[in-house]
Amino acid sequence: MKKGILVMFAAAAMVFTSCKENAADKVNEENVAAAAERDAQAGDFPVMEFSKTEHDFGTINEGDVVEHEFTFTNTGKAPLVVTNAKGSCGCTVPTWSKEPIAPGAEGKMLVKFNSNGKPNQQVKTVNITANTEAGKELIKIKAFVTPKKKAAGTPEAK
Repeated sequence: MKKGILVMFAAAAMVFTSCKENAADKVNEENVAAAAERDAQAGDFPVMEFSKTEHDFGTINEGDVVEHEFTFTNTGKAPLVVTNAKGSCGCTVPTWSKEPIAPGAEGKMLVKFNSNGKPNQQVKTVNITANTEAGKELIKIKAFVTPKKKAAGTPEAK
């Protein structure tokens, strides 16, 4: 019972002591104008346009390390910054330039694939985080990995 009275007293205190000022009176007109200008320019995103978004290595042997360099152009109106790129597994490692790519300029992303322990058909993706409108871009690699021959006398060879 005492807890109930205490809670009601606390609620009543908040209601009676809350702010009675009009928040709209506190808005600075200069800030409104600056926000409107910023929002008008918000459509000027960089655009990451790849020459191709998928590469097929064809047939490779298990244990081969292959790489492909993807090229892209910033076709937007603002500098493009790639903040992260991550392969779908540890066998796929992307590297890229950390410098901003100016509008109209070209960038490159090198993707290495280590096929060790990855027999048969493989499809791997690289998720790219950048300051584009979507914020995420995707490229793919694929290969058919010929399995290693098993040594004679091992259980797998029978």
